[in-house]
Amino acid sequence: MNLETKWLEDFVALSNTRSFSASARQRHVTQPAFSRRIRSLEQVVGATLVDRSTTPVSLTPEGQLFLVTARNIVEQLNDSLAHLRGLAMDNEALDIVAAHSLALAFYPPWISRLQKGVGELPTRLVAMNVGDAIHVLREGNCDLMLAYHDPYATMQLDAEIFPSFSIGQVKMVPISVPDGSGGPKFSFEGEGPIPFLSYTQGAFLGRSVRMLLKNEPGRMRLKTVYETAMAEGLKGMALQGVGLAWIPDFCIRDELATGKLVRAADESWDIPLEIRLYRCSLVHKPGVEKLWRRMMKLPSDFLRA
Repeated sequence: MNLETKWLEDFVALSNTRSFSASARQRHVTQPAFSRRIRSLEQVVGATLVDRSTTPVSLTPEGQLFLVTARNIVEQLNDSLAHLRGLAMDNEALDIVAAHSLALAFYPPWISRLQKGVGELPTRLVAMNVGDAIHVLREGNCDLMLAYHDPYATMQLDAEIFPSFSIGQVKMVPISVPDGSGGPKFSFEGEGPIPFLSYTQGAFLGRSVRMLLKNEPGRMRLKTVYETAMAEGLKGMALQGVGLAWIPDFCIRDELATGKLVRAADESWDIPLEIRLYRCSLVHKPGVEKLWRRMMKLPSDFLRA
């Protein structure tokens, strides 16, 4: 049996409010996430605990019986944790999820700069694709999310529930290894199909590239020779001279400066994107609240990389 204590706390909260929406607010999660957690508890227990056909909702006979056990477990656990935890909450590390390329190339200098303004900031960083990161944030399983923002993206977040700070601007640049004369080996001015290093279908950055190409029909012919969800993977293949790719500019600053990579086209082919730091306003973790208040006092140019 794999039973999570937060499900027991959810169930106790629901028994008090008799409302899924009110309990979700109390538990600092979205209502869909709260409902899924109650369902998971019922699956583990092997019984229907909540009668959803009534308004307000009520507990089934099995639910009323199980409530006694749930309350005892939650109360005993909270007493023990309160005794052990003390005042350590302020120093608890913040869990941050970030897009792979942001985690590798953007996060280290940005967090170092931020700490000069807000003080010591213990963090745990997990890299994942943007779609998964949004899901983790919505489920309340992380404190902050670092992600690209595209106003035309299909995965939008409610600004009231998921407030954010704009912390940087980035351009996706078409790049190639140089040819013998220092120009791009692969460019839009060449004849024949251009070997193209593409983001996979579900990759967030891939959508931005596809939008650009869709609006520029007939100006080039691309032949996909490699696909991956990660910008660093495309960069590695580009350095091997396999083809042309669009890469965030902060990922290739050194390679452009040393001439290992060059622009494959002029700036009209760049794709501008914004980088934002998100939180969930339904979650009131002391460390997150403290960081957010401090960031609101900083000038915008200090927050932005």
